[in-house]
Amino acid sequence: MTLWQRLKESLSAIARGTPLAAIFERLSEEPEHSIGFTIAVIALGAKMAKADGQVTHAEIKAFREVFHIPPEAEAEAARVYNMARTDVAGFEVYARQVEKMFRHKRAVLLDLLEGLTHVAAADGEFHPGELAFLEEVAGVFGITENEFRAIRARQMPWEEDPWQILGLAPGVDAATLRRHYRCLVRDLHPDRLMAQGVPAEARQTAERRLARINAAYAELRGAAPA
Repeated sequence: MTLWQRLKESLSAIARGTPLAAIFERLSEEPEHSIGFTIAVIALGAKMAKADGQVTHAEIKAFREVFHIPPEAEAEAARVYNMARTDVAGFEVYARQVEKMFRHKRAVLLDLLEGLTHVAAADGEFHPGELAFLEEVAGVFGITENEFRAIRARQMPWEEDPWQILGLAPGVDAATLRRHYRCLVRDLHPDRLMAQGVPAEARQTAERRLARINAAYAELRGAAPA
């Protein structure tokens, strides 16, 4: 059974009129983490869209890059999106539930925030409301300011500073650079994230991020002092 078939069954099994936040709470325990992650991606995306008051074609395209939704699953994804958009619960409710679910799998929280940041940057800039939303979600997830700056840099096509992309202060020595790079690759590798509950449909974000990290490291490797 596919992820989307399981999601459809889960939603259908719950009485109509149940708030999405309550549905998410029921699906946020093992072994349904992949469904919980899916709802979180869509719901937080819907809440972020309200931050600037509009959803653009670029953002829709970016969301599909972050999370692959096959044509036959679009109705279920739209159902979750609309439930989140109209739910009276604020985005903080979803963010706290996600943090609770993946508290001991921190790389998953980083991955989710990076995907949302990719969508927010799709228009070529960050709307102030979107940026404030992302900063608050980062705070709930326990993501540091330095980590968030690196996430933003990796998802901004116009950002070319490899130090920012890696989340390092310029000029660190070669050993520190290498150690930091290896930690990033270990923690954020797509295979590791899939093993921790991120569904395969979200793999593109991890692969795109790893490519940007690899390119930044390759650029800096010969420039770092020994």
